Amino acid sequence: MTDIHYDAWEPVIGLEIHVQLNTRSKLFSSAPNRFGDEPNTNITEVCTGQPGSLPVLNKEAVKKAVQFGCAVNARVAHFSKFDRKSYFYPDSPRNFQITQFDKPIILGGSVTADVGGQTKHFLINRAHLEDDSGMLKHFSTFAGVDYNRAGVPLLEIVSEPCIHSPKEASAYAMAIRAIMLYIDASDCNMEEGSLRFDVNVSVRPKNEKTFRPKIEVKNLNSFAHMEMAIESEIRRQIRAYTLRPHEDHGLVIAKGTYRFDVEKKETVLMRQKEEAEDYRYFPEPDLVPLILTDAYIEEIKRALPELPHEKYKRYVAELKLPEYSASVLINDKSLADYFEDALKLCPNAKSLCNWLTVEFAGRLKESGKTMTQAGIESAHVAKLVHLIDRGIITGKIAKAVADEMLLHPGKDPENIVSENPDFKPLNESSSIEPIVDQVLAENSQSIADYKAGKGRAFDFLVGQVMKATKGKASPSVVGELLTKKLR
Repeated sequence: MTDIHYDAWEPVIGLEIHVQLNTRSKLFSSAPNRFGDEPNTNITEVCTGQPGSLPVLNKEAVKKAVQFGCAVNARVAHFSKFDRKSYFYPDSPRNFQITQFDKPIILGGSVTADVGGQTKHFLINRAHLEDDSGMLKHFSTFAGVDYNRAGVPLLEIVSEPCIHSPKEASAYAMAIRAIMLYIDASDCNMEEGSLRFDVNVSVRPKNEKTFRPKIEVKNLNSFAHMEMAIESEIRRQIRAYTLRPHEDHGLVIAKGTYRFDVEKKETVLMRQKEEAEDYRYFPEPDLVPLILTDAYIEEIKRALPELPHEKYKRYVAELKLPEYSASVLINDKSLADYFEDALKLCPNAKSLCNWLTVEFAGRLKESGKTMTQAGIESAHVAKLVHLIDRGIITGKIAKAVADEMLLHPGKDPENIVSENPDFKPLNESSSIEPIVDQVLAENSQSIADYKAGKGRAFDFLVGQVMKATKGKASPSVVGELLTKKLR
């Protein structure tokens, strides 16, 4: 932000996160809740709004909503109810959505995330259950409607306007995603639409306490796009206020619903913003209020697994993992589970973490696969670290072994090492000493530098020996020989 004085402004951001719950059936019907099937096959008369059809609440969706509420230390409402939200669109067959307006199931709560090395606490306003709409599919000469998604259970999580940068918004959303994965409430697959974001953005001069008009950017389905959309909208609003400083704020930034144009990297107006009155909310007459007991809520709370931030604190405090590495692990539940499995066989948590989050992650980046998708067993990664720690292979050889593990998924690294003569390290002093002598003969200046007290000269000589042996020499043996000969 350099072209206008952005530093004088504070963004105010709130998120509405829509999470599809992974129940077997839909929120109000027995139709399967399943992605990817042939269009209009997972439907009933309830999904398509047939006259006389009646909704029946899915109790598993209620349980998952309560799990989330307990996980974020929110107040789970003993009394909540459903309402009709009227709007007219082809993907809404009833011309209304069943949602929760003034009596939601979850109130308050907070999540913790690390942003730029600082721990931030983000407040949640509410979370409520509602059913999803269908999907419009556009073709070259016509459009169709697929009602398979109509009626899929959603938990909409609404934050307080307590977020002040695109990075904070992304960190908050990642924390919510991690929680939903840990409690097994959703697969959070953004490509399939299981996790979608609406962001509300406004800006105000720093130290101003009142809120200015906000803009809603709809249907963002990646963290990167969300950050870019927020950044674009912040810039647009600050520029508008800067160019029209004396006009009414509501005229400078008119409330509206926007979308994010990925190619142009800017927000684009879709329609002027509706108000609550436009939706004509009223209590859903075909559903009774939802009554929950203390015993039911406590039972769910007691059964919660270890949650992401608790795991993060354990990794940093007990396993001594770097904070960034711990964040990478906890934000990917499948990777954290993989790490935990390998940890049962390998006590070197730091090295194991590095191989998962750096070495193998780098090798798999282009393919986009995870470790489990690559077919590599967690026990084999643990064995690879063991081979290094026991001095059977060097770090450089281990990198080559890792390449072979990816080429031959399921193959034990011990077998890979035993079958390849190039992976046999040089551990015998008698084999390494001639090479050390040759390196010393060729680097008289480094010897002089070392004797003059320059420690880096010693590291250089070790590096030259390792280079000459193609990384096979035992670093400890090389160090011992050099120390002895440089006395």
